[in-house]
Amino acid sequence: MLLGKLIRMNRLLNQKTGRMVTVAMDHTVSYGVAPGLDTIQKTIDIIVEACPDAIMTHKGIMEHCFAPHAGKLGFILQSVVSNPYQPNDEHLIADVSEAIMLGADAISVAITVGGDDQANQTEFLGKVVKEARLVGLPVVVHSYPKGKNIPENERFSLENVRYAARIGAEIGVDIVKTYYTGSPETFAKVVECVPVKVVAAGGPKVTDVKQVLYTVKDIIDAGAAGITYGRNIWQDPNPKGIITAIKAIVHDNVDPKQAIEIYANS
Repeated sequence: MLLGKLIRMNRLLNQKTGRMVTVAMDHTVSYGVAPGLDTIQKTIDIIVEACPDAIMTHKGIMEHCFAPHAGKLGFILQSVVSNPYQPNDEHLIADVSEAIMLGADAISVAITVGGDDQANQTEFLGKVVKEARLVGLPVVVHSYPKGKNIPENERFSLENVRYAARIGAEIGVDIVKTYYTGSPETFAKVVECVPVKVVAAGGPKVTDVKQVLYTVKDIIDAGAAGITYGRNIWQDPNPKGIITAIKAIVHDNVDPKQAIEIYANS
């Protein structure tokens, strides 16, 4: 591994565990202005105070809102967006040169697996991987089996999630973010199949904080390298508390009952 890539990867990963807790804030173009992202500067300030390992968002938000916190935690530049009217149609809106200019520790690309456009999306992922490799920039792929050719009730299945995750490794990314399959037993088979770091997406908002924390524990028990959560962090009534509790599970191996107490006291 190039030294530059190793340095950037080490800024994203906790040095004690080699795992990562990332807060995703790249939702607005794809889903609309959600509560929590409507007051973006305030939300970023709160999240940085809780010290996750990394934050992931778009270039404009980083330029306008992140300067007071530069260097305090890892930064992943999201380079792709969809929109509410074409939810599975991913488009590049940033590139490797911009990631380097902004000081990003990684660039992220989202692809939809199982759609009619899968070939084009994997092609542009391959191009980003090639460009990033030349400058020592890690690549994170968000690889989701949610295309129209995959029935909705099969999108979290082991078969489809494992395939989507493996695509990223085949093309040469450094970290794969994908759906959690619903059990540590099945997700362990995803992790086993993918020879790079695998992190789980947070998915829709969950109202029960206990469910969030127990799921994080299951993900880590499956051998994953961590989590990348969005709505279940910045839409929580206590974002600082939920980040602190998640970090305790991911990096300190506390059980969910202890994590719930940490959440309540943070």
